[in-house]
Amino acid sequence: MNLKEYFATTSGRGILASAGGDGRVTAALYSTPHLIDDNTAAFIMRDHLTHANLQANPYATYLFIEDVPGSHGVRLYLEKLREDSDPVRLATMTRRHLSPEEDLALGPKFIVEFRITKVLNLVGEGSPYPTR
Repeated sequence: MNLKEYFATTSGRGILASAGGDGRVTAALYSTPHLIDDNTAAFIMRDHLTHANLQANPYATYLFIEDVPGSHGVRLYLEKLREDSDPVRLATMTRRHLSPEEDLALGPKFIVEFRITKVLNLVGEGSPYPTR
């Protein structure tokens, strides 16, 4: 199984952690990533603290906790590659369905792409899906 199949077939919750240029860390709930390929993940984000942190520090970590008993899931170690705000691409990737007015009121959206540098189990050092 690869990461795309894993996220398509596994329910759970995700947390994206980042740090700004000053080293202060933040963590926020995020849905599962959009897997562009085996080594590239994308998240849609608003212009909030996580997005601001990524302007100063390109590294982040995504924890995915499966909805099963115990501590199962994965940790993705990420390095920002690029971002864009192409409205057509955003529309094809957006999973949340808001009215245009509700969406506009929440502020601008960005597609932020990351290179997946490492994948580990949620607990321990084992790598369930080695990156290439």
